[in-house]
Amino acid sequence: MNPVSDDLLVTLMGDMRQAAVAEILPRFRAITADAIRAKTAADDIVTDADIAAERFLSQRLTERLPGIAIVGEEAVSDDASILSRLAEADLAAVIDPVDGTWHFAHGVPMFGSILAIVSGGETIAGLIHYPILGDFLMARRGEGAWHVAVDGTRTRLSVAAPMPIDEMHGFIPLHMFEPDLQAKLAPCVLRFLRTTTWRCSAWEYRMLATGAMSFCLNESLKPWDHAAGVLIHAEAGGYAAVLTGEPYRPTMAKGHLLTAPSRTSWENIAAALF
Repeated sequence: MNPVSDDLLVTLMGDMRQAAVAEILPRFRAITADAIRAKTAADDIVTDADIAAERFLSQRLTERLPGIAIVGEEAVSDDASILSRLAEADLAAVIDPVDGTWHFAHGVPMFGSILAIVSGGETIAGLIHYPILGDFLMARRGEGAWHVAVDGTRTRLSVAAPMPIDEMHGFIPLHMFEPDLQAKLAPCVLRFLRTTTWRCSAWEYRMLATGAMSFCLNESLKPWDHAAGVLIHAEAGGYAAVLTGEPYRPTMAKGHLLTAPSRTSWENIAAALF
């Protein structure tokens, strides 16, 4: 039985809205230079909004689900050992408080907040909130994927229909791959109708789960980027696996993740790229 009920998801959506209102939106387009700090690279940044929103959501989750392990992107940035909780805990929450921080810090409204609930190393529920729009994508394992409008209206999500390679639109962050792989991928992306990158998993999964885009090849497997999105995509009818063919799990640390409308499409896309 899924320990995350529909009622609990509704409550958590309320918590995410409150985090956005209290900690994220007041700082949007009001970011000062001393409120932005680099992490692993000059364009991998953190802001006061990330830290405050993660703290807010961590507290609420602990209140709602006593004993839950919290795995937040910013907490892991400070203490990498926290990531091990994901595999060890009976129940864990994975938080990306502001996904698309680069956009957020530069006044671009393409960002979101991501929350995944993981049990036994598998994602059992996922939420993605879009603070500027006020809506959500949500899924519980086995219960379908849904768009939740500001007024609570739910619309079932479906991925794109399978189509020939030369008619597909997809996301490939070419600049993020290692140089040798960049050189191999660069000519292959021309086989598709269009490829791009939006530097924001929350919005890329929105485009995949609503059928606006067909596929995404990801350079890394950070669980705060993918744990919720892969479940939502799967519940919308999609298929995801790392390039070895192994199905995605949020405890995976290495590999390149490919999402597609179906397993056959996945195989065709992988063959076209590699």
